[in-house]
Amino acid sequence: MLTLTNWRTFNGDKIDLPIKKKVEATIIKETKLGHKLKVCIGTDSQVKGSTTEFATVIVFLREKRGGFMYISNYKSEKKMSLKERMIHEVGKSVEIAYHICDLLDKYKVELEVHADINTDPHFKSNTALKEAMGYILGMGFVFKAKPNAFASSSCADKVV
Repeated sequence: MLTLTNWRTFNGDKIDLPIKKKVEATIIKETKLGHKLKVCIGTDSQVKGSTTEFATVIVFLREKRGGFMYISNYKSEKKMSLKERMIHEVGKSVEIAYHICDLLDKYKVELEVHADINTDPHFKSNTALKEAMGYILGMGFVFKAKPNAFASSSCADKVV
């Protein structure tokens, strides 16, 4: 399920444009204001009973000027193992990154894909680290995992 619709801002305002058009409009606006941007994309999930709730975020970082994000929430009734859920999160982030990467290249905006996966083998999420890293790097994106994956482990975590 590609989450190209149903996006909102952090304050809850619905984004009516297709997300790619909104991202381009945002880059143009922020660049005109003199901001150097970086985009970080991440997804997090929480299991609530028989439902898994997901949140994918596109975080815009303004160099030395803070940042903001666009959010898409969605649910799945499919029962997943922890490793499967981690790979599903990474897949959502990669789908969005792939959808907008040509814009980011066009406007020379850096992109990172963040995975809510711990690099410490003592944590259960670590079982998906190699696959997630291979998937993201194989797609040609910059990969970040915990503790450097704030888009997924902090931003998406707060809105799932």
